[in-house]
Amino acid sequence: MKKNLPARPNLDQLRRQAKELLSALERREPDAVGTILQHLPAAKNLPAAQLPGMPFRLADAQSAIARKTGFASWPHLGRHVEQLRSLEGIWTFDYLEIDGSVIPSSALTASRLLIDGDRFRTESPEANYEGIFNINVEADPHEIDIEFVEGPEAGNWNYGIFRFEGDELKLCLDMNGKRRPEKFGTSLGSGRAYETLKRTSDSRPKNVTGGTASLPQPRPTAQTHSGFEFVECPTLTRLEGEWTAVKVIRDGQELPQMMVRTGLRTAAKNQITIMFSGKIMIEALVKIDESTDPIHVDYCNAGGLCPGGTVQFGLLQWIGDEACFCMAASGSPRPVDFSCPSGSGHTFSQWRRKK
Repeated sequence: MKKNLPARPNLDQLRRQAKELLSALERREPDAVGTILQHLPAAKNLPAAQLPGMPFRLADAQSAIARKTGFASWPHLGRHVEQLRSLEGIWTFDYLEIDGSVIPSSALTASRLLIDGDRFRTESPEANYEGIFNINVEADPHEIDIEFVEGPEAGNWNYGIFRFEGDELKLCLDMNGKRRPEKFGTSLGSGRAYETLKRTSDSRPKNVTGGTASLPQPRPTAQTHSGFEFVECPTLTRLEGEWTAVKVIRDGQELPQMMVRTGLRTAAKNQITIMFSGKIMIEALVKIDESTDPIHVDYCNAGGLCPGGTVQFGLLQWIGDEACFCMAASGSPRPVDFSCPSGSGHTFSQWRRKK
C-alpha cells in the first residue's frame, strides 16, 4: 500500500496541485511534461514536443496526479483522502482483546488515540506512541498499515484491517509485523489485537506530529558495555530456558491474569528477552552478583520499553523453583526489598519454568 502523498493530505490541496500541473503544462515546463508522459496513460506514446499543444483538461491533470501518488484513478485517491479526514479526532478505547484475552474495561479508561490526517498518537499510562498510517479503502475489509516512529515500538510495523461506522472504529492488528488478519478477532498465541474505539471529538487534535525518526543506536553487547561480559555462574545456568509469568506488579498495580498468561521469559547465557502478548518488553544483557542476599541482578537494556544502553538494578530470589525479580526503573537505585508500592517505579515479576 505504498503511497506518495503529502502529510495530512486533503482534496483541496490535491485539486490545486492538479490545476498547477495543467498551467505548468501550458507553459511547457519540463517537469509538467514529464509528469504527464509518465503518469497519464493516454499520453504515454506521444512525443514530448507534441504535448503542449494537446487539449488536456483538468480531469487529465487529476488523473496524472492520482497515478503519481500511487492510485489507480482520481476517484480512488478521493475516497482514500476522504476516509483519512473522516477518521480525524480523538478516540477512546471501548474494547480490547489481545491473544484471545479480553482486557478489563477499567484498564482502558486512561488510554486514547489521536488522529490528524495520516498521523497518530496513542497515549496510555505505560507509554506514548507516535507514527504514520496508510489505508486501502478499496479492500473489503479496509486495510491499514501502521508505522511506529516514536515510543517503545519505534521502527516497527503493524498490519491490520479496520471498519469505520460513524463514531465507532474497529481495528484488528497483527502486532508482530507479520501477515495481515483476514477477520476481526484474536486467539491464544495469534499475536493479534482486536479493539473497538469510540470517538469523543471530531476536532483536529493538537500536537500530533507522527514522530521524528531517530538514527538507529548500536545494540549493547558485552564488548561495548564493560561489566556485562558473560561469566558463567550457577544462577545464570539455572535461569536458562523458557519461563512463563506467574505474577506481575508494576508500580503497585497488579497485571490482570489474562495478560500475565501471555508473558514469556527466554534466557541463554546472560542474554534475556521478555515478551507479553507477543511484544518485546525487555531485551537485555544480565549481570549477576551471587555474593549478596538477596542476589543482585543488573540489566543492560538492548531493546523493548527502555532505551538501549540504559541500566536497571534489581533483586532476585527463589521461591521453590520459581524465580522472583524486583527491578527498579532505569536510572533509579536498586530496590531494598521485593515490595512494589505505588510511586516506587518498581516492577515485581514471578516466573515458572515452561513445561
